[in-house]
Amino acid sequence: MNTQALILHGLQASIIGTVFSFGLRATVADAGFLLRHPGLLLRSVVAVFVAMPLVALLIVEVFALPRATEIALVVLALAPIPPLLPKKGTKAGGEGAYALGLMVMMGLLSVALIPLILMALGTYFHREFGMSPLAIAKVVVVMIVIPLLAGMTVRAAWPALAARLVGPIALLSLILLLGCAALVLYAVMPAVTHLLGNGTVLAIAAFVIIGLLVGHLLGGPVPERRTVLALSTASRHPAIALAIAKSNFPDEPHLAATIVLYLLVATVLAIPYIQWRRRRAPSGVANPG
Repeated sequence: MNTQALILHGLQASIIGTVFSFGLRATVADAGFLLRHPGLLLRSVVAVFVAMPLVALLIVEVFALPRATEIALVVLALAPIPPLLPKKGTKAGGEGAYALGLMVMMGLLSVALIPLILMALGTYFHREFGMSPLAIAKVVVVMIVIPLLAGMTVRAAWPALAARLVGPIALLSLILLLGCAALVLYAVMPAVTHLLGNGTVLAIAAFVIIGLLVGHLLGGPVPERRTVLALSTASRHPAIALAIAKSNFPDEPHLAATIVLYLLVATVLAIPYIQWRRRRAPSGVANPG
């Protein structure tokens, strides 16, 4: 097994471990949160699955961008359920049950909605996109559904064990994620520097900022839910994005580097928003309005 494959497996293991740790904290009520709030579910779907593909198309039309950047923005718009969303959302003062429920619901809906959006984009770009629902389902099930359900099962059956495991597993997953991410960044840094100065950073920044704004506005009257939806709308899943991109444009250079650059820009731009929401977070969670 080569170094690149080892790094990829390490990243996958870190995400699975992180999601498993979420499950160790979660209840069935948390996972089904959005089913009890259909209005919030509808706004969440609009923000994540409708608004961001439109934003990506608008940016592609307005900016004169390299082809790899255009492709990366479009596939990122099709890649919801960032695996670190519950942690980011709650640290920013968001509602934990909504963050977890949103991750579960977006993962399940991705299997049906992403192929439909791909068909619409195929009509727009006059080409057929080849990402099958089965391939999307595999990423969602392996990276999100199975580890989340496994963690929830452990919590339900052995709550004391879950309480002891959650801290070490979350810490080990974070260390593994940071280590693998550093290796990936080192490997693609020459390609990333090639993207600087050609409008890619500006386009990615516009994508992230508009995503934060859209999610914040559609989050509704409860401040904690605004925070969660803003971060979820602006944050996308790099594994799904890269899978869609590589399956349709296997020979396009700089796709991986552009997605890595997106992760860097999104992380930096999320920091001031998270700090602002944390300062404004009330001491308790408001009742649904």
